Amino acid sequence: MAAGGARKLAATAASVPITLFGLVLVTFLIGRVMPIDPVLAIVGDRAPADVVAATRLELGLDLPLYMQFWIYLGKLAVGDLGRSVMTSHTVWDDIKRFFPATMELATVAIIIASAIGIPVGVLAAVKQGSRFDHAVRVICLAGHSLPTFVLALISLLVFYATLHLVPGPGRQDVVFDEMVPVITNFLTVDAVLAGEWDVFWDAVAHLIQPAGVLAYFGMAFIARMTRAFMLDALAGEYIITARAKGLSTARVIWKHAFGNIAVRLVTILALSYAGLLEGAVVTETVFSWPGLGQYLTISLLNADMNAVLGATLVVGVTYLAFNLLADLLYKLLDPRVQ
Repeated sequence: MAAGGARKLAATAASVPITLFGLVLVTFLIGRVMPIDPVLAIVGDRAPADVVAATRLELGLDLPLYMQFWIYLGKLAVGDLGRSVMTSHTVWDDIKRFFPATMELATVAIIIASAIGIPVGVLAAVKQGSRFDHAVRVICLAGHSLPTFVLALISLLVFYATLHLVPGPGRQDVVFDEMVPVITNFLTVDAVLAGEWDVFWDAVAHLIQPAGVLAYFGMAFIARMTRAFMLDALAGEYIITARAKGLSTARVIWKHAFGNIAVRLVTILALSYAGLLEGAVVTETVFSWPGLGQYLTISLLNADMNAVLGATLVVGVTYLAFNLLADLLYKLLDPRVQ
């Protein structure tokens, strides 16, 4: 058993650098095959031919593709993602500035999605075949089918433009700009640390719409998986035994059935959180949320390839990390996997 566990651990450890290498390679190739000339993005469309040639030589774009990739790997090894043409900062500095906003948005979304999706999924399984169960299945299907930007635009039209229940796009009102010192780059956290409660509640109000849109898609997945897990658990012989012993319905459902699926739900939540971080690109663009998704979109529109490749790589590494975390949590929390 110990030898088998060691082999599995070694296989997992070996797969990480291989996957990372594949991610870096694909990201690099995407940057090279896109019909965007990074040289023209730097010098402009009207630059003289000799300036374009000199810049191409300086960037090493005249070298064979394999040599360009080798240079790219060497820079990545020391944390050099290049410099953004759009912001004139290093891409790494931009990512440190924008990524916390995306994490703040995704964190609030996963909290909302879990708080709604888990109990809804449990109740749908318990009331299998009822109108409530059918309604939950339709809502979850819509969550998987409806494009993100459509729901985001509808949300803006209804709750902001028509009902005026929430503030407009952005992360905060302009009147609160630079009122709190940047410590964590999580605006709500920094506002609390500074004791600026007006800024905090304004930031929360701006979070409601984009986090709600993201949470809906996360909730649809979590509720669907919770329902499927619970249906499987409720069909188990130990549930029949628990009911035969006269245990209350609530105890059977929440302690025995739900307790049996809790470990699997932990991995689902980890994967959902990674998916929300990845899926925030469109949501941030619609709501003008200054996170990594908007940074990536604007960089792509401005042909800022260093920024595009750096942001894409960070998103990919984050998703890979959460996948690995979900796998490790499942093995740690469920002794049957060992």
